Amino acid sequence: MAARIRKGDKVVVISGRDKGKTGEVLGVEPEAERAIVRGVNMGSRHQRQSASQAGGIITKEMPIHLSNLAHVDPKDDKPTRIGFKFEGEGENRKKVRFAKRSGELIDG
Repeated sequence: MAARIRKGDKVVVISGRDKGKTGEVLGVEPEAERAIVRGVNMGSRHQRQSASQAGGIITKEMPIHLSNLAHVDPKDDKPTRIGFKFEGEGENRKKVRFAKRSGELIDG
């Protein structure tokens, strides 16, 4: 299956405690169907002091399930679904993603 959400995409949370928040995807874990989004699903963990880092309680982004995320439409900044289509002909044919809401290309 082709990846609909990739690193660097702008997404919005559509369900859960962070519903409505937007952020950039920092990383995707396809086998776990989860993504890490900047500023979303923050969790705290206790960090032991080391030579390079101070100790204390650190907040960091935790993974969120891909079903709780939707792409942001490049035209009107609202949630949209993603479709795939082929651009070009022959040797230059390339598979690209587009926003189903407005038809805008997401990459390419």
